[in-house]
Amino acid sequence: MEMPEGSVRNVLEQESLKWVFVGGKGGVGKTTCSSILSILLAGVRQSVLVISTDPAHNLSDAFQQRFTKIPTLVNGFSNLYAMEVDPKVENDELASDDGMDGILSELTNAIPGVDEAMSFAEMLKLVQTMDYSVIVFDTAPTGHTLRLLQFPSTLEKGLEKMMSLKNKFGGLINQATRLFGLGDEFSEDAMLGKLEGMKDIIEKVNRQFKDPDMTTFVCVCIPEFLSLYETERLVQELAKFDIDSHNIIINQVIFDEEAVESKLLRARIKMQQKYIDQFYMLYEDFNITKLPLLPQEVTGVQALKALSRHFLTPYQPCLIKGTLEELEERVSILKSQLREAETELDRLRKGKQKV
Repeated sequence: MEMPEGSVRNVLEQESLKWVFVGGKGGVGKTTCSSILSILLAGVRQSVLVISTDPAHNLSDAFQQRFTKIPTLVNGFSNLYAMEVDPKVENDELASDDGMDGILSELTNAIPGVDEAMSFAEMLKLVQTMDYSVIVFDTAPTGHTLRLLQFPSTLEKGLEKMMSLKNKFGGLINQATRLFGLGDEFSEDAMLGKLEGMKDIIEKVNRQFKDPDMTTFVCVCIPEFLSLYETERLVQELAKFDIDSHNIIINQVIFDEEAVESKLLRARIKMQQKYIDQFYMLYEDFNITKLPLLPQEVTGVQALKALSRHFLTPYQPCLIKGTLEELEERVSILKSQLREAETELDRLRKGKQKV
């Protein structure tokens, strides 16, 4: 059946966008897609920041440049910055402090995910102080992404826990801080205030996340059953959180028009097409962009820019089966294979004669 060809032009043309999330199952090419999206956005926006929240950071590999938790200008650009945030590392640093942060970390460790939420809140606070026109998130695999969207409620639980401790111990922490000669910054009110401040930031941002004019989520997948299933789960969860999503990128597609002789690849094309048809059926109101399976890794700015054209215009195979060009190419390949076979045969004959 005839399927409309989608692109990410709608994301680039939506000038009100402030946050762009890129997510999906592990190993489908999220980092490559988020890197290319940030490059394309840098062409139409004043300043762009791409952030990796995946503990297995690949932004540095994608751009072939070292990034840290401090925004760094990407080589070859004047308005594209990148940073890598690792919640676990942030939490380890927090726990190692002797001061108030250490006490706060100990008190909040009982609430699952609150340390990650606080780390995320600190990162958002840093980002809020900088004037980026759009921020692209290269998120961790689906499960981590959904946790990220739950951070406001996680911090809410953290505050409730702190309040219950305050009511239960009736100023015991304050007495302990005075007894050991510690300043007011170590009091329970100060710790509560810090958590409250983080909650205010994350709730403000969360309101923006739920605004379709300011936030969108781009789902990346490959044409296989598990990826289709994971994408459906992600889309359902995003709807539950009121987060807009209307773009799907299907990566690693072997196109049916491609001149392919391998029986294995022909079987893969047939299998992929079954799932691609399902994607179009399930997400008929989405912009679906198909990207080709490439023979090499996409690393470095030049390779990312080369692949970026397929984000805007549909991929066209170099050789389309059944055309004169494709037949000429097949003849050329067969001649080359015949020459190689003859050379190998001569080598084997000479080896046999020596024996």
